[in-house]
Amino acid sequence: MTITLNRLDDYRWEIPLTGDMRVPGRIYASSELLKSADSQEAFRQVVNVAKLPGILGASLAMPDMHWGYGFPIGGVAAFDWETGIISPGGVGYDINCGVRLAGTLLTESDVRPRLEALVNALYQHIPCGIGSTGSVKLSPSDLRQVLKTGSLWAVRQGFGEDGDVEHTEDGGCLPDADPADVSDKALDRGKKQLGTLGSGNHFLELGVVDTIFDTDIARSFGLFEGQVTLMLHSGSRGLGYQVCDDHLALMMKRGPQPGFTLPDRQLACAMIQSEAGMMYFRAMACAANYAWTNRQILMHHCRGIIEKILGIGPRNLGLRLIYDVCHNIAKKETHHIDGTPRTVCVHRKGATRSFSAGHPSLCDDYRHTGQPVIVPGDMGTASYVLVGADGAMSETFGSTCHGAGRCLSRTAAQKACKGRAIHRELENKGILVRWTGKSTLAEEMPDAYKDVSEVVNVVHNAGISRKVARLKPIAVVKG
Repeated sequence: MTITLNRLDDYRWEIPLTGDMRVPGRIYASSELLKSADSQEAFRQVVNVAKLPGILGASLAMPDMHWGYGFPIGGVAAFDWETGIISPGGVGYDINCGVRLAGTLLTESDVRPRLEALVNALYQHIPCGIGSTGSVKLSPSDLRQVLKTGSLWAVRQGFGEDGDVEHTEDGGCLPDADPADVSDKALDRGKKQLGTLGSGNHFLELGVVDTIFDTDIARSFGLFEGQVTLMLHSGSRGLGYQVCDDHLALMMKRGPQPGFTLPDRQLACAMIQSEAGMMYFRAMACAANYAWTNRQILMHHCRGIIEKILGIGPRNLGLRLIYDVCHNIAKKETHHIDGTPRTVCVHRKGATRSFSAGHPSLCDDYRHTGQPVIVPGDMGTASYVLVGADGAMSETFGSTCHGAGRCLSRTAAQKACKGRAIHRELENKGILVRWTGKSTLAEEMPDAYKDVSEVVNVVHNAGISRKVARLKPIAVVKG
């Protein structure tokens, strides 16, 4: 069945209530972005999410949306904390897959002469690829402390500075984490993977700020034109994958809730307040804390490599964390719905938090500006820094897009890549790339992704986040 959208304005579209939908669907996109090959599949997933118990407001999809597991990637949904559900499919397998952006005091002219040596060193010393293991060896008690305290554990072990924790979403730690709800298999998978990128679309990238859209906000974030930046995209690795797998299996085994027909097996869920629901919530929090710790250690290692290759000290490098955001998460938050504050469980599946100025959850440095939002593009074009806007608080449960979003499947990308040398094409643009895996570059080629500028323009013009700066890549290491 083809799903028809009602156009609300140039950037908002609605799927009206039909059948057993509890709320309408709302999609943020331009007409051009809606032409993506898998749009109908993603629309159907928006409709399925709208059928879940306890959902409030609308089933949402951001402009980078595409077909995913259960929820569309780019999907956002909030469920009443007392009467709603929680679903691993609304979080994803890579729990707290996220992006960390750091600024430096360097400009492109400072690094371009040593760029090849720098990207080679980062590729050599930052573990990446499927099953990669890191240099941080954890005892069972250490691992449990990582799961409970997140980024703070890494800083206490010397992997960074106290200010890094302040500039990490939720201070790099979800407080409800309980390692008792994480299986031995998940713990075993996580004990050797801290400080690793992983595979697929994970990456580290050196970029240069090439455009400033909002001078005052950029200055508050520590961004300036010509500045060299470091971006890291990684998640909770095998531990997070196993947490998702374990709790999906448990929820599938228990079957649907009484009086409710599950619209899709991939939306296996439990009532938040049930034993299974709270077990998953606590285990998911552990995986989220692991991911924040992972990115904190990655940044620390990158700092050391850059200093060594460029022959400079910490003061001259001036590496400073701007912000760390997570994408795949379920959060207990308070939002105003129909004028009334409600405690909800917000699922952000391939979506980024976008809290506006004044929100009490933001650190002191950014409470007056709003939350930094980091939107990576494909490795051949650009990435963006945005800031949270009031529209997100009133329309999207404080959420916005998380990236460019795929427009080709990995298989389709490989077919489209035949006969091309992607690394040469990137080098011709002044971008050096290193990668692992035979098919990585083909699957991740720029053509496999939507136009990130088009995606960002949608959320900017819709008022759910605002443009601050654009970054161009100069060196990329792909997992």
